[in-house]
Amino acid sequence: MKKTKVVCIGEALIDRIKNKSNQEFTDFFGGAPANVACALKKLQIDSAFIGCLGNDQFGKKFIEQFKELEVNINFLQLANNLPTRIVKVNRDNAGDRYFSGFDTCSNTVFADEALDRNIIKKDIKSLEKFFLKTKYFVCGTNILSSSISAESIHFLLNMANKFDVKIIIDLNWREVFWDFATSSSETSKKERVDLIRNFLNYAHILKLAKEEAILFFDNENPFGISEKMFNRPDVIITDGANPIVWFINGVHGITKVVNSTKIIDTTGGGDAFLAGLISQLIEFNYPSNESQIQNCVRFASVCGLLTCLGEGAIEPQPNYSKVNEFFGSQIL
Repeated sequence: MKKTKVVCIGEALIDRIKNKSNQEFTDFFGGAPANVACALKKLQIDSAFIGCLGNDQFGKKFIEQFKELEVNINFLQLANNLPTRIVKVNRDNAGDRYFSGFDTCSNTVFADEALDRNIIKKDIKSLEKFFLKTKYFVCGTNILSSSISAESIHFLLNMANKFDVKIIIDLNWREVFWDFATSSSETSKKERVDLIRNFLNYAHILKLAKEEAILFFDNENPFGISEKMFNRPDVIITDGANPIVWFINGVHGITKVVNSTKIIDTTGGGDAFLAGLISQLIEFNYPSNESQIQNCVRFASVCGLLTCLGEGAIEPQPNYSKVNEFFGSQIL
């Protein structure tokens, strides 16, 4: 049986993004794993999202977005007493975003922190059938900031290993999640880094930003990072508009990034990049030489770039025709 499906686990939330004047704001669907699941569907890859949303207005609208894109949400959980998380996002003049906290109102716990392993177990047979057709399991590390969701992610990771599903981790370090979560707010930065570094040993493919590589591994070399890890994973290191360095299938390389003066919002650019890369790994049945790998990474970087030309993480994500149109023009 050929495996072609991708399961994305983690947070689905609302990015409340301020405009350039930093006076008004607009709400967009977001959350890295949810973004990847949606971007994959636009690239014709069957994807599923596992996470927990609030049974509120935002959660219901997010479900509509998933359904519109035909993302599988059979294993999505709804929390009746917890809200969908709202992340406050500011942008600088170049479109780069930075997180300024959460819209907390009267709540101190959000729905994405409450992914319940016991609910997952209730439909374990259906999930096992889905995993039989699943090629990749995608997650980040924010989910580890909650002890309840952390238990669930480890349960799912062990299931993925049981069904020979390759694990992709996008480090996606967001310390604000840890500062706010009840179960991790008192832990030191060193304890958080150590916990995440240990978690990364699950990875068969690891994506991280340059600053994350330095913080967690004191190393910018993807091969050097891979050598330090249990599974000797393939490693991809992004650095904004600078070249991407990677170690994939035993090959080390560098890929230049196409830049544009038309960037509006970088929110979700890295998630679109990861979805683009996964789509090509499936398309090529895992690339085996430098030329194929370069093409895969270049395709992924264009997915990221095109997403940054619009607002929000999901709406501007490209489909294949948009990416191919870009390659045909190469003008921005």
